[in-house]
Amino acid sequence: MPDRRELRALLFDFDGTLWDSESAVIEAYRQLYAKHEQDLPSEDWARGVGTLGGFDPVADLEARLGRELADGVASDAGWDQVVGSLEHVGLRPGVRGYLDEARARDIALAIVSSNERDWVEHHLKRLEVADAFDVVLTADGDEKRAKPSPVLYVEALDIVGVGAEAAAAIEDSPHGIAAAKAAGLYCAAVPNEVTASLDLSAADLQVASLEDLPFEELLRRFREAS
Repeated sequence: MPDRRELRALLFDFDGTLWDSESAVIEAYRQLYAKHEQDLPSEDWARGVGTLGGFDPVADLEARLGRELADGVASDAGWDQVVGSLEHVGLRPGVRGYLDEARARDIALAIVSSNERDWVEHHLKRLEVADAFDVVLTADGDEKRAKPSPVLYVEALDIVGVGAEAAAAIEDSPHGIAAAKAAGLYCAAVPNEVTASLDLSAADLQVASLEDLPFEELLRRFREAS
């Protein structure tokens, strides 16, 4: 691990970290499973958190039922039927304060997500934080670029012109933490209800909420990390 210095870039995961879309989405699919008298185990869902291709709930449910789901649930429009817009889901506690602190200290900000750019940009604008970020990088359906691959993190560092030793990641899942650590980043895990029970031990620190980790404390721990 390279010697740490002053933090110059802070890279956020998006879904489940910046806002808790994960909890809303899994609850919607649990209701779909329940409608068909099936359970959706958290360990199955966890395979797809923060990555692409890890778990397909519709394919899994259809395999259990031995038939296709009706009403186009497996189509692109099926997401809207099952999940809806999620327009009611806001930023996670402490996030806005972190963005303000980073901006005030001239620390570069980036979004690094395995999701689609249109999805990320739409919700960043809706949450009124789009202007806070210097760069937004997404996998856009390419499993080779999605986490746990470090590719997106490496690209983000290159764009903002900051070395890994001067950057930190905020993540919520094992796949995201693995990507950040593979890129050489210090990583803070801030799990949500879906990921809190997963193995996040590869992170450098873990807190339930950014409100529990004052920005000054993050800076101190970052400087002291070896």
